[in-house]
Amino acid sequence: MQKFDTLTGIAAPLPMVNVDTDMIIPKDYLKTIKRTGLGSGLFAEMRYRDDGSENPDFVLNKPAYRQASVLVAGDNFGCGSSREHAPWALLDFGIRCVISTSFADIFYNNCFKNGILPIRVTPEQLALLMDDAERGANARLTIDLVSQTISGPDGGTIGFEIDPFRKHCLLNGLDDIGLTMEKADAIGSYEDALAERRPWA
Repeated sequence: MQKFDTLTGIAAPLPMVNVDTDMIIPKDYLKTIKRTGLGSGLFAEMRYRDDGSENPDFVLNKPAYRQASVLVAGDNFGCGSSREHAPWALLDFGIRCVISTSFADIFYNNCFKNGILPIRVTPEQLALLMDDAERGANARLTIDLVSQTISGPDGGTIGFEIDPFRKHCLLNGLDDIGLTMEKADAIGSYEDALAERRPWA
């Protein structure tokens, strides 16, 4: 998993509440178990018209936001089904951080397991960040995970909270497999000892 320490990039505004995982990645894209290639399906029902052409009014189709790496979204982001394809699609598009006042629990946990930083802020802070994100090409935010701060284009800074263990995992690029591999020596010693005590096992 890619490490996350400091991210500076364009922030795209998505001022919609209750954006569910089916909106993030429609069910038509769930036939694959690969984590790559899903970026084209991100928000597909809003990004594309019925004939497959792009909807120019959708934020990620606007020239200023095509390379967005931060998403500033409305309340209750990632609700609905527990599909892990949702963070996969965000990551494949290039989104490394999602900021909202609240997230659905399963989506929130899945973000950390895939190297995406979900940040909870207050409604007042979200309003400020949404205003920053609506500046088009000037909508640059810097997210510093070490100091737990978000810096806007005018130099203002907002602090955020994060569980220390999840912070450690993101900073070191550790998913569940990576955490297990950190204990490889201890696991190997246990397996060797077990083989000596129970050679028939």
